[in-house]
Amino acid sequence: MSRVGKNPVSIPEGVTVDLMATEGLLKAKGAVGELSLGVHDAVSVKVESGAVVVSPKGNSKVARSMWGTTRNLVANLVEGVHKGFDINLEIVGVGYRAAVQGQDLVLQLGYSHEVKYAIPQGITIQCEKPTMIKVSGASRQLVGQTAAEIRSFRPPEPYKGKGIKYAGERLLRKEGKKK
Repeated sequence: MSRVGKNPVSIPEGVTVDLMATEGLLKAKGAVGELSLGVHDAVSVKVESGAVVVSPKGNSKVARSMWGTTRNLVANLVEGVHKGFDINLEIVGVGYRAAVQGQDLVLQLGYSHEVKYAIPQGITIQCEKPTMIKVSGASRQLVGQTAAEIRSFRPPEPYKGKGIKYAGERLLRKEGKKK
């Protein structure tokens, strides 16, 4: 029995949730943006009295496993259009920096060339300092994927800690060679 799936997702003020039963889509619209979610066939979703209720269709293993998953996806959808999500990245290294130029994020990471990353639609990237990157948007999946792609250009190395890391990430540091 899903402990997560039992809890209904409350809809805050300013957010509208519509269920398209024929298409199997759940659409949410709020201050940050508009998102939609495809509902799995093994679960049923109902919008009633200011909350979204997810319940399984039957007692199969797939229905039970998709019950909690769908409930959390709906919760992320509602929270994303209401508040949005953001991830902060830190750049560590001498001469390493980032800047937003138009629709591109330009990174200087110690390579012989600049790394240009095209900012996806629905994502905003800000660089308050040259060594801090803030990735924000309505979709939790897209924000996390974008942050992971930016981090992959120069992941932090274990000896000096140089590279791009998540803010607050603890790195396992290694000791260098000894004489």
